[in-house]
Amino acid sequence: MREYTLIALVAGAVTYLLVPLVRVFALRIGAAPEIRERDVHTVRTPRLGGLAMYAGMLAGLFVAGNLEHVGVKLADPRVGDGQTILALALAGGVIVVTGFLDDWWGMDAFIKLGGQIAAAGLLVVFKLTLLWVPLPNGETVSLDSTLQTIITILVVVVAINAVNFVDGLDGLAAGIVCIAAMATFAWTIALTSNLDQGRLSATAAVTAVLIGMCLGFLPHNFHPAKIFMGDTGAMLIGLVLAASVVSVTGTVDYGAAGNINRFPVVLPILLPLAVMVLPLADLLMAVVRRTSYGKSPFAPDRGHLHHRLLHIGHSHRRTVLIMYAWTFLFAATVVGLSVGGVPLIVFPVVVLLALVVLVMMGLPLWRSGRGGRGGGAHASRQEPGPGQGPGGDPQVPGAAASHARATTG
Repeated sequence: MREYTLIALVAGAVTYLLVPLVRVFALRIGAAPEIRERDVHTVRTPRLGGLAMYAGMLAGLFVAGNLEHVGVKLADPRVGDGQTILALALAGGVIVVTGFLDDWWGMDAFIKLGGQIAAAGLLVVFKLTLLWVPLPNGETVSLDSTLQTIITILVVVVAINAVNFVDGLDGLAAGIVCIAAMATFAWTIALTSNLDQGRLSATAAVTAVLIGMCLGFLPHNFHPAKIFMGDTGAMLIGLVLAASVVSVTGTVDYGAAGNINRFPVVLPILLPLAVMVLPLADLLMAVVRRTSYGKSPFAPDRGHLHHRLLHIGHSHRRTVLIMYAWTFLFAATVVGLSVGGVPLIVFPVVVLLALVVLVMMGLPLWRSGRGGRGGGAHASRQEPGPGQGPGGDPQVPGAAASHARATTG
């Protein structure tokens, strides 16, 4: 555990210390977009915070690779062909270059998708792939090399875009991904300990790096943000989160699970879904909302979940904390169910309860006069602080450039 803590501290410290330098660099090259009508923030704020996060990732991985116990796990030939660090460094480099160009100049959606696929393809080249997929009965189906490649790339690309989509308010994406990484880390430690495989794994090391990256960036990014992570950072942490989930399928022998039931077999799929359900649900509601008004499904608007929470009277910080709470409740419960060895049927119940809690926390504070018309009036009087995000619309042809100039973190 001390080695994991050191990894997180190094990644966090490097990220934290480099953010001010990256901010100066972003301002000098003009990577601070003009304010648009649909934006939530009111002050021009530089992007490219993901550059500092990438440096923090590299520092954390370098330290991890030179530690006595964690270094052995990262060099395990069963995971990443023994080159997990190189795989993440190269894949992360591709995604950071893609995000940097998009944040600075703007990029066509299909070119950006190509960069995402290339990054995911690098993970496949280094054999960081999904080896199986779960079935509803808790069994698994092994994948041949072709399906491993296709499904791994699909999972990584979806994770990247889900995190990018939710990146719409100060500190939102970094906080949600940090919570997801903590949940994955806790589950990995508990599971490998129960399986008598030791408390070390490549997945735990990667998630420790991810936790450090997010915690190091949040002090600069929490409302009011001094800098946004941009697509550079949002796509990077989505990639690392996906890589941590993919890597675990090659390190744990679920056949020796002992007292832990088959629920953990599907957890590597369920846990990222626990994080992505929120942005994906928001995306689905956006498509329905826009088409019902006769608009394009990709037409930008101010109807996202965080916009609604702001409109009914919640402050910027409270809106972010509400979404933190939902993610924490869901991820912690899923991990708890796994370690506790409860039946898989409990999972749908957890989903329903989590949604109920989210709805209840999203309700206006009626006693404070924030509901109904009062909520709208109250929200209209609020002055959004500097650095508030635009709403994270999806990357699509025709809208890519405008989104690239508005992505926040």
